[in-house]
Amino acid sequence: MLFTLGLFFFPFNDFEGLSFLGEYSNELGTYFFLLGFLSLFFGRYIIIPYKDRLFLLILLFISWCFICTILNYNTVSTNYFKMTGGIERFIRQYLSLLIAAFIFPVLFVNAIWRMSNKDLLIKIRKIFLYSFILVGGYGLIEAAISIVHISAFRVLYEAFDIFPIFRAHYHDNRISSVAFEPPFFAIYLITISGWMFSYILTHKSIYRFIPGIMVLLLTFFSGSRTALITITIQAGIFVVILYQMPAYKRLIINSFKYGTALVFIVLLLNSKTLVEAFKERLDSLDFKNNLTESVSNKSRFGMQVAALRVFAENPIVGVGYGQQSYHARHEYPLWATKNNYEFDLYYKNQLEPSFPPAFNLYTRYLAETGIIGFIILLSWFIYAIRKSLKILRAKHLSPDTVIATILLMSFVGFLLNWMQVDSLRIYGFWLSAAILIKLIQNPIQNEQYSSAHTTL
Repeated sequence: MLFTLGLFFFPFNDFEGLSFLGEYSNELGTYFFLLGFLSLFFGRYIIIPYKDRLFLLILLFISWCFICTILNYNTVSTNYFKMTGGIERFIRQYLSLLIAAFIFPVLFVNAIWRMSNKDLLIKIRKIFLYSFILVGGYGLIEAAISIVHISAFRVLYEAFDIFPIFRAHYHDNRISSVAFEPPFFAIYLITISGWMFSYILTHKSIYRFIPGIMVLLLTFFSGSRTALITITIQAGIFVVILYQMPAYKRLIINSFKYGTALVFIVLLLNSKTLVEAFKERLDSLDFKNNLTESVSNKSRFGMQVAALRVFAENPIVGVGYGQQSYHARHEYPLWATKNNYEFDLYYKNQLEPSFPPAFNLYTRYLAETGIIGFIILLSWFIYAIRKSLKILRAKHLSPDTVIATILLMSFVGFLLNWMQVDSLRIYGFWLSAAILIKLIQNPIQNEQYSSAHTTL
C-alpha cells in the first residue's frame, strides 16, 4: 500500500514538508517510500539483489563516492561556503545519495519481487494512469488559464488550494500542474511517458491513444525544452519499435496522417493563441540565441563550464562527493556572471543558504568523483539499455517485451534528462532499475500477452 501511494503521489512536490529531510522535504512520494522501507526493514526478511550486476554497479558508485571523498579529505575538511563546512556538506549529500540509490531500489525490488511480469505491468501502469488523470486534469485547467487565457477557470483552479498538496501557480505561458515549477513537471512527464504510450501496444480500443496524446499535449503546455526534446526522442523510439512489428505499420501511417490533420484543425480553431504558443516553443529550442539573451540559460551553461574546469584540475578522483560548489565558485566564466543577477542574488551570496545547483549530473559527478565515478555512472545506462534491448529481441508480444519497451524509453529519457538536472532524486529511474533487476533475477514466466484479458 505504501509503495502504491508513493508512486501515485510522487509528482506532488509543492507543499511544506519536514525540513530535516532536506531536498526530499517537499517530495510527497518520499514520505510513503521511507515509511515503506521502515516497514520492510523491521519485517521478517528483506530481499537484497546482491547477485545482480546493475545493483552491484550502483553499490560500487556509492562506495566510490565515499572513497573519493576520503582521498580528498585535506580539502574537504577546509571547504567552507554559505555557512556550511565541507564535511557537513558531504554527510548531507551522502545521506541523500543513500536514500535515492539504496533505499529506493531495495524497497521497489521487494515491492514487485513476487508479482508476475503481467501483474507488474498492469498494476504499476494503472497506478500511474490514475495519478496522471488527476495531475493531467489539473494541468489542463492551468493551461486553460495560462495559455488559452480563459479566466473563467480561475475559480475552479484556485478551489484546489483547500488541499495542502495543491497550490495555484500562474506561470508565463507555461504550466507546472501539481509540481513546484515546470521543470519538475517535465521530469514527471518523462517518467510516465513510456507507461502511457504502452497502452497502444496492449489495447485495441480507440481510447488507447488518449494517455500518449495527453503526455504530448501536456509536454507542449509545460514549455520545458528538456521535456520537448526528450519526450520527442522517447516517442521516436516507440515508433521505431512499433514499426518493426508488422501489425502496427499501418497504425503508424494512419496515426501520422490523422495526427497531422488534427493539429491543423486545432490551430485553425484557435489560431492566434496556439500559433503564438507553438512559435514560442520553437524559439525556446534556439540554444544559441537563448544563451546570450536568457539569464537562466547563461547561469546553467556557466555552471556546467565551471564544473568542467574543476574536473580538468582534478580528473582522476574529483574533489569529493558534494564538494563541487566549493571549487566551482572560483571558476565561473565571465560571460555567465556579467549582468547576471542570479549569481549576485543567489549563487555567490553567502547569506543565501541554498547551494548553487550544477544543472547537469554528468558535469557535477565529473567534478566530484572524477573520471572513475563518471565511468561507473555511465555503466548503469549501458548495462540497462543493453539488457532492455536484449529482452526486446523476442518476436512475440508479451509482458516482458512491453515492459522492456517502457524501460528502454525510460532509461533513454533519464539519460537525457540528467543533462539538465544534477540530482539522483529521480524516482522513475530507480523504479525502472528495480523492474529490470526483477526481470533478470526473478523472471516469472507468463502466458503470451493478450489484450483481451487486460483491464485498466
